[in-house]
Formats: sequence, structure tokens, C-alpha cells
Amino acid sequence: MCVTRRTAPRHHLVPTTHAPNAVRVTAPRSSGSAEENRACAVVAGGVRSTARRRSGCVAGGGGCGAAGSVAMAMALSLGEGGGSRLRRQLESGGFVAAEYVKQLSQQSDGDRDLQEHRQRIQALSEETAQSLKRNVYQNYRQFIETAREISYLESEMYQLSHILTEQKGIMEAVTQALLLQADRDDPELGSRRAAATDPFLPLSAKEAAANEEGRQRTLTTLLEKVEGYRDLLPESPSKYLVYNGDLVEYDADHMAQIQRVHAFLMNDCLLVATALPNRRGAYRYVALYSLDGLAVVNVKDNPPMKDMFKLLMFPESRIFQAENAKIKKEWLEVLEETKRNRALSEKQRLEQEALPRPAPAPPESTNPFEEDEEEEEPSAEEEVVDLSLEWIQELPEDLDVCIAQRDFEGAVDLLDKLNEYLRDKPVSQPVKELRVKVDERVRQLTDVLVFELSPDRSLRGGPRATRRAVSQLIRLGQSTKACELFLKNRAAAVQTAIRQLRIEGATLLYIHKLCHVFFTSLLETAREFETDFAGNNGCYSAFVVWARSSMKMFVDAFSKQVFDSKESLSTAAECVKVAKEHCKQLSEIGLDLTFIIHALLVKDIKGALQSYKDIIIEATKHRNSEEMWRRMNLMTPEALGKLKEEMRSCGVGNFDQYTGDDCWVNLSYTVVAFTKQTMAFLEEALKLYFPELHMVLLESLVEIILVAVQHVDYSLRCEQDPEKKAFIRQNASFLYETVLPVVEKRFEEGVGKPAKQLQDLRNASRLMRVNPESTTSVV
Repeated sequence: MCVTRRTAPRHHLVPTTHAPNAVRVTAPRSSGSAEENRACAVVAGGVRSTARRRSGCVAGGGGCGAAGSVAMAMALSLGEGGGSRLRRQLESGGFVAAEYVKQLSQQSDGDRDLQEHRQRIQALSEETAQSLKRNVYQNYRQFIETAREISYLESEMYQLSHILTEQKGIMEAVTQALLLQADRDDPELGSRRAAATDPFLPLSAKEAAANEEGRQRTLTTLLEKVEGYRDLLPESPSKYLVYNGDLVEYDADHMAQIQRVHAFLMNDCLLVATALPNRRGAYRYVALYSLDGLAVVNVKDNPPMKDMFKLLMFPESRIFQAENAKIKKEWLEVLEETKRNRALSEKQRLEQEALPRPAPAPPESTNPFEEDEEEEEPSAEEEVVDLSLEWIQELPEDLDVCIAQRDFEGAVDLLDKLNEYLRDKPVSQPVKELRVKVDERVRQLTDVLVFELSPDRSLRGGPRATRRAVSQLIRLGQSTKACELFLKNRAAAVQTAIRQLRIEGATLLYIHKLCHVFFTSLLETAREFETDFAGNNGCYSAFVVWARSSMKMFVDAFSKQVFDSKESLSTAAECVKVAKEHCKQLSEIGLDLTFIIHALLVKDIKGALQSYKDIIIEATKHRNSEEMWRRMNLMTPEALGKLKEEMRSCGVGNFDQYTGDDCWVNLSYTVVAFTKQTMAFLEEALKLYFPELHMVLLESLVEIILVAVQHVDYSLRCEQDPEKKAFIRQNASFLYETVLPVVEKRFEEGVGKPAKQLQDLRNASRLMRVNPESTTSVV
């Protein structure tokens, strides 16, 4: 329908001639303008009959009805440029879906218009979705790079904050050291400065002693409320309480609240305790940390997590929350201040101990005979270990830095340098204290190296990836632990590699991949072990034990795929042959594990041989039950030539004397089939042969041959027809004089020694050849 303005107050509804149900809106001819009439004509032409059915416009009229506006908009939107118009209409701010659908359903002419409009909207939706997808794909890489940069910047800011804090502490420590040096140079100036800066400085030794006694009494009173601290915190006259307060501990990974604790900060350590539930003011000991190995890190507020700080005690960390920002600030300041004071006092103590002390005068003795003895006795303090060297003073901190930066070689070099310096020095009390500090770092370094070799770490990179950690553990004197961890790491790597192999449909293909992965890993491990533990002969026995356990893991996967799946004997023989060939590669480095793989496979191979033997025996018995003792007719020369070739491959070189004219063979089908099946069994069994299977293979052959021998013997005794009896003798001659010697010869070639059982079985047939009319059984 078309719409235009009307000046007449009335209009008439007249039925149209185009459709029986359509109406036409008429108005005075002078009411519409030329532009409006032309618009109506364009709309009517664009939508053709559909628009005419809907509009009811007068053919030469001057105006259209009010409802024609919607039709005009729809016609414009569904025309050639309807896609862009429809998009603009849907994207407009005043678009109302319900009103749009209502108008569309009122003005549509049947289902076809609605379906077409629905297809256009669907196409527009798909186009929009594709555009969004392209935008997402274009920005996806930028999103990833931005996230990486944000993470990198966050870590850099964290490190920068920590470095600035450390620098601040170093500057303050240097300032304090300079002031102390100035005080020693000018005591009067130092006393005036101390009086000016500290109004609470005690004025006399009596007051200082009283102050120290009060601080120790306060510490004793507080710590008496903590259960279980006395065994770990011995009493010391120089220990006093600096600060204490309640904190809330949070999980470092999930930021979940763990427990409420009470922390006691002393001048050399930090004690953490939890409140007892039924005793007010009483606590239970949780942990004790020395300030020497403690680092304090401010945690940025991230609501709702706020007022937190982190304590780093390598290799663990703990997060605590204070009651408010003020208390958090106090904790951070007092911890840093106490650490600085602790480091400064320790340095002063070492400097004082390093100074030479005058030897005390020996007491006068009235014994005149002791004079010579005293002159010969050396003084215990003649040689004083100089620990004031700068590199010794900074050794614990340098070790911490090396461990944090994963500079394992640098840490071990520092330890070697210290051991070389203290090798011939007397063990004094300062040396013992230094050893305690260094031993703590050695334990931390060992823990990190152990973690590097743990199977939980990434197993990529092969055995060479473990060389760094192994070599440093060996330098630390932990050869046994390094060997154990190295072998555990390689066992996990081999097991993971085997599990990641995809099970192939072809068993032989899977076995090729399995052998390549396993024996290559074993060979690389052996070479790396020989490189890392070249000077530790005691570790080689551990490697042999590990190699045996790894071989057992390989055989389990091998047997599950080859023997448990009931593969044919030929397939099993090929798989075992492949495994043996790969196992010989280890002999290049002097490691022969062939006997181990034999011992582990003997049970499965024995079961496979016996199972296949039973199959041959059952098949032979079935053919014997249907035996008619007739010559074979192969019908075609090609079939006869193929049979001759098969018999030559079985080792029967004189088979031509058993062939007749045309395509006849002067042997029974049962004897020929038995020959081929027995020789195939022997060939496959020899591929599986090793000394442990000698009697199993020999007994299986004897059982198979006896089935044919018994059948021929029984047929000779029971057959009455002279012609058939002669034919049976011919088959018996082929069996005893041709087949059995070939079996005996091939067995001797494959095993390396003759088989007496097969010789006895062949000799037992002489009675039949000497007296073929005998009715006595030879079996």
C-alpha cells in the first residue's frame, strides 16, 4: 500500500479489479502532489503485483491511504538496496521489535513474504556474526601480547619494589655504620649525638641494666604463654622482645583465610603461634624463623584483600593481614629496622672477634719442673682465623642471591672457595657459627637441586637436561642422592614416552615404535650416566638395577600388545626379533641386557609355542580323520609350480620325484599339508629360540611329528586294499626319509647342536621299512 497526504475529509473504499479481497482507497484527484504520485508509482512498480494487492492505490490517483506508509518502507527495504536499509532500520535507536513484527505480519501477503524476509534477516545476522568473528580473530593475538606485557610489567614492578626496599635498607645500614665509626673516632661527639637523637637513652649503666632486665622480663612473661617454644627457642641474655600482635594468615595460592595467629618479633627471630581455643591469652607454637633468612614484602592492596604483607622464607612464603593500614605499616617498619640492627650487630661482633687478643698471663707456678713443659706447649690462640674478609662477610647473602637466581654453579663455587680457605684452619667458635649459616644455605641449595631432578618437573630435553643439577649435587658430595634422583627422573621419562605411544592397528608397526622409543631412551640414559658419574664406580650397580626394572616395564607393554592380543606365531616371532636387534645396540656401550629380555619373555613365548603346537595338532587330527589316501591333483601347472617352490623353501629339494604326469602329485594332501605346517612352525620357533626354550621347542616338535607317525602306522595296519597300502608306504617313505631328516637338520642348524629325540624318532621307523607287513605298532 502507498501513502500520501489527503486534503479531502472523506474517502471511499471500492473493491479493486485485481484481487477479490483487496480494497482501493480513493480521494479527490487534486489532493496529491506530483512528487507523492511519482513515489507511489515507483513503489508500485518495485513490488509489482504484491504492492498492488496491498496498496489499493487509484491508477491515476493523486494520493494513497495512511496504511501505505508501512508498505512503502517495506518495499524499499526489500528491494535491491534492501539489505543496507534493513540494517539501518534494525540499528536505529528507536527500533521496537514488537511493533516491527506486528506491522510486518499485518502487511505480509502469505507465508512466502515472511519466509523471504526471514531469510534476509538471517543472512544479515550471519554477516554480522562473521564480522564479529573476524574482529575477534584479528585482535586475539594483540590480547595475548597485551596480557603477557601486563604480567611482565607486574613482575618487574614487584622486583623493582623489592630492590628499592633493599637499597633503602642498605643505605640506612651504611649511614649507621658511618655514624658508629665516627662515634668510635670521637666518643664525645657520639655521646652528644646519641643524646640529641634519643631522648630515652639511659643516663647510667645502672639504668641500662634495669632497662635490659625489664625487656627480658617482658619477653619471658609473654613467651611463658606459648606452649612448645622452649625446645626450639633457648633462653639467651641478649634476646628481647621487639614487637608483637595479632595477624590473620591467608593461603598464598587461593587467598583463602587459614587461621588467626599471634606473632612475637624478637631481636633475632620471629615466632608465630596460634591461640588455644579454651584458654584465654594462651598460644600454641607454630613456626620460628631466623631474621637472617627472612624477607619482608609489601603486598599491594587489591580489595577486598588489603593490609597484607608477605614473609619469604626460602623455599616457602606466608601471607599475613593486619587489622588496619597503620598496624601493617608498623609491622613492615619494625621488621626492616630489626633486620638492619641484627645485621649490624652481627657484623660488629665478627669484627671484634677477628681482632687479635693478647694472650692471658699464665698463673705463676711453684713447680720448677713445669718451666720446660710450658715452653714446649703451643698456645691455643696462636693462629686466629680471619673472618673479616669482605667475601666471607657477604658469603651467606651471596649464596641466597645465587640460589634465588638459579646460579647453582656460582653457589657451589663459593662453597668450594670457603672450604678451601678453612681447610687447615682451626675450628673456633666464629668458624662454627659461620658453618651453621652456610650449612643452612647448602640445605636450601640441595632442596632446589632435588626439585630440579624430581619427576614432577618437565621431562622434555632428554637426559642432558638433568646434567646441570646432577653435576652440582655431585660437587656437594651428594653422589648417591644424585644417582637416585637421576634414575627416577629417567624412569618417569621412559614411562611417559611409552604411554604417549599411540596404539597402532598393525602390531609390528607399534612394536617398531615401542622399541625405538625405549631403547633409544635407554641408550641415551646410559651414555649420560657414564658422563655424569664417570668417577663414581659405586653408582653403576644402581644403574644396572634400574635398567632391569626399566626392561621389565618395556616387556610388560610388549607382552600386552603381542602375546595378550593372541597374535599369530609369525607376528610374535617378528616382534621378538625386532626387540632382540634393538637390544644388541646396548652392547656398543658395554651393556648387554639380552639375557634379561630372555628371562622376562620366556613365559610368554613358551605359552605361544604350546598354543600354536595345539593348533597344529588339532588341524592334523582333523585332516587325518578325513583322509582317503588319494593322490593330489593340482589341476594347473601354475599350482604345481607353486607347490614345488613352497616345498623347496621348506628344505625338501627332491620333491620332483614325487610328482607325476600332468598335474598329479604322488602324495596325500594330508602329508603335504603336514609338511608345510610343521616346517613353518619350526622356522618361526627358531626365531624365538634361546637356550631356556630348548626343551619346550623340542618336545613340541616331537608331539607334532608323533601325530603324523601314529596316523601312518595305523593306516598301514588297517588298510586291506593293496593299491592304497602301497600308496600309504610311499607317503610313509616321504615322511620318514625326507621330512624327518630335513626337520632334524634345520633344528640342528638353528640351535647349534643335534637333537637326540628326533634321531630316536626317525630310527624307530626302521621296523616299518624292514617289515612293512608287520602288524606291530612302532609307536
